Amino acid sequence: MCGIVAQHGKLDPEEAERMLSRLTHRGPDDEGTTRIGDAWLGHRRLSIVDVSGGKQPLETARGNLSLIGNGEIYNHEEVKSTLSDGSFSTSSDNEVALHLVAERGPEALKDLLGMYAFVIAGEDGSFVAARDPVGIKPLYWAQRAGRTVFASELGAYDDDWLGEVEAFPPGHYWTPEGGLKRFRAPVPEKDEALNRFDGPSEPGAPISEEMLTLVRERLIETVERQMMGDVPVGVFLSGGLDSSLVAAIAARWYAKRGEKLKTFAVGLAGSSDLLAARAVAEHLGTEHHESVYTAEEALEVLPEVVRCIESFDPSLVRSAVPNYILARFAAEHVKVVLTGEGADEIFAGYEYLTDFATEGDLHDELVRTVEGLHNLNLQRCDRVTMAHGLEARVPFLELDMIELGLSLPAGWKLSGPGQPEKRLLRQAFDGWLPEDFLWRKKEQFGDGSGASSVLKEKMEETVTQEEFEREHDGIEPPLRTREEVAYYRIFRDYLGPVRPGRVIGRFATA
Repeated sequence: MCGIVAQHGKLDPEEAERMLSRLTHRGPDDEGTTRIGDAWLGHRRLSIVDVSGGKQPLETARGNLSLIGNGEIYNHEEVKSTLSDGSFSTSSDNEVALHLVAERGPEALKDLLGMYAFVIAGEDGSFVAARDPVGIKPLYWAQRAGRTVFASELGAYDDDWLGEVEAFPPGHYWTPEGGLKRFRAPVPEKDEALNRFDGPSEPGAPISEEMLTLVRERLIETVERQMMGDVPVGVFLSGGLDSSLVAAIAARWYAKRGEKLKTFAVGLAGSSDLLAARAVAEHLGTEHHESVYTAEEALEVLPEVVRCIESFDPSLVRSAVPNYILARFAAEHVKVVLTGEGADEIFAGYEYLTDFATEGDLHDELVRTVEGLHNLNLQRCDRVTMAHGLEARVPFLELDMIELGLSLPAGWKLSGPGQPEKRLLRQAFDGWLPEDFLWRKKEQFGDGSGASSVLKEKMEETVTQEEFEREHDGIEPPLRTREEVAYYRIFRDYLGPVRPGRVIGRFATA
């Protein structure tokens, strides 16, 4: 996992070096730069793949093509076996992407499973920038006066660029000659594995064991594929369903190798997440670590968290504060963690989704939420971990897991009285967790860890009603609460000219 900066066209290496220096936290272990063709490429590296060679920029054997990348390609071995060019200089998963594009062009990126942002440049002036279909890994870009500039974070840019920066769209690639093109959507076509299922999907209808087995096996496969690397992989464990299932699968994977999984939990003393995570960890037999913070510590770290996540959405900030504290703590023990991000969007875990009464409406809403993750939950997940040189992986959001999850009949996801949310997922893993935790009601991370009430009350106190009325129309759409105004002030002081509508998402409610 890394930070990247690239320029194309009229180059300014001094500017590029400044930008790269602001991403040291994303890659504290190493730095690499190169000028090639019409491009400058820079890379900050977090050493997760050491034995197999992860130093970048990566080059083809003839040195005529270079790549910088931020992310992981989980099916790199399968893709590598299909390539005719066997002249690999490393066994890095990112090098597979370099050879794939060199041999088949950027459209072939659709074959990759993983999270990534890549920039590839050639001596002949060729240039490709691309971002994974879900937008798990960040990428921003800006164009001016014959120069196009890319970076992993908004904070990398010089102040005079900030007003022109935009989020690079997920599932797209850009070339100077062809412009922006989409190579894959975040929500694939219907999973072919479901073609043999033709049963009823009304709320409460029985779900076949064959269907439950398919879901269970797909998630197990996805989690196990993400255990790759030369360093231990831990799990952020809240004690909720999603992270507990990921931990259960990872714990079994480690147990087969005679090792123990490391799990990490955070919260105020006595918070529900801490208590639940502790019980799940004991059941799974993990090496469990807890970070207990105080309300004062949460408020103290808040300004840095807003700057870190590069957002001011209240719901995002509230969940980011305990996430940030947890990531800082976990980075003392591991370099990679798995999280349960994405399960609620695929299996309808949010409470507001109970308002959707028809399959079609629910499915459309789930698709919308998956497509919006890149500048909300995934932005928070990436920033709070990378701020501490920690890589977060999200098994639920690998493309084949999304493909299966959103192909399932939406009727099995409808919830209501006597019909708990994520019933299908819970039933698929019957016996993997104690009943109390397998069927534990969902809490938002900021709520379960105890952060929400503390932050909301204290930040509202910093903005008077008169100040809110004066400031809330300062951006479009307007700021919605006094709490949001407080967070926006921090964001504005840090990123000044940035136009929020171009770079961040905001939840429907504050």
